[in-house]
Amino acid sequence: MPAPLTVGAAAAETGWSARMLRYLEEQGLVAPARTAAGYRVYGLPELNRLRSLRALRDAFALDLSDLAFARRLRREPDLQRAVANWLAAGEDAVSWVEWEQRKHERLLAA
Repeated sequence: MPAPLTVGAAAAETGWSARMLRYLEEQGLVAPARTAAGYRVYGLPELNRLRSLRALRDAFALDLSDLAFARRLRREPDLQRAVANWLAAGEDAVSWVEWEQRKHERLLAA
């Protein structure tokens, strides 16, 4: 296994900027190890995570904020329930509107 890379070398290897790597760490999307002196070091697992993150963003046109929010949803059950309830209420409203629309169409057809 190759030696861990510094933030600059990891940035060059993955195509992310060093600043973006720090931001990704801040958002909890990647967690590099630290040396005794506190420097970030990126091993193969972190490099693969950075590459797969780029592929995920490209494949689904995701913003990093989308991924950070998805991460929050997984870690905060109250938030997850609140979002699920809000989405379900919207789906119920759509069903109700569709039902009303079909009712009016039947009345007009009669």
